[in-house]
Amino acid sequence: MAQAFSEPEVLAIKLLFLAALMLSAAVVAVARWRMSPENALDQPVEQPIPFSHKHHVGDDGIDCRYCHTSVEKSSFAGLPSTQICLTCHAQLYRDAPMLAPLHESARTNTPIRWNRVYDLPDFVYFDHSIHVNKGVACVECHGRIDQMPLTRRVASLDMQWCLECHRSAQQHIGPKSEVFSMSGKRRLSPQERAGLARSYRLQDTRRLTDCSTCHR
Repeated sequence: MAQAFSEPEVLAIKLLFLAALMLSAAVVAVARWRMSPENALDQPVEQPIPFSHKHHVGDDGIDCRYCHTSVEKSSFAGLPSTQICLTCHAQLYRDAPMLAPLHESARTNTPIRWNRVYDLPDFVYFDHSIHVNKGVACVECHGRIDQMPLTRRVASLDMQWCLECHRSAQQHIGPKSEVFSMSGKRRLSPQERAGLARSYRLQDTRRLTDCSTCHR
């Protein structure tokens, strides 16, 4: 039987297949790189002002909502405006060199350009208000922020990390009154968790793991 392809043609097909394989691998590598968070785990993110959550939250007891004003009603938690900072620092430590960018911001009416610590890809839908109102505490994703002199990312933010939480949603919820507590999660009985899941409508986790929940 005559060969369907000559030896040069077979070689060309093999080379074409190899090139396609290498191109596919490169596309996957680039996609994974673009999808990965910019900030490494447990590495403090440089900010225009070295803000300490340990001092403001841990020592002074300032509530999360004082600076992150939209966390209960918006997809974006919000970053502190210059005026929020000046509520205290118009008087306190006014001449401290590290606060110079704050006063320059007020003088020029230019917002402070805070650097995001947690930043998801544009194709991922995330809503802070939904999680807060379903009893997901800040410490679930942000860790003990009240113990951080400089803010760092403690969660991987990859898809499996989110799915694992959604699959076991009852283990990650608590009373709404404790969402902003930094003292750690209170141990709840199975009956309490089941009751909260019913009140939050989280009995069925299938909807929580549908693709359309996070990719819209």
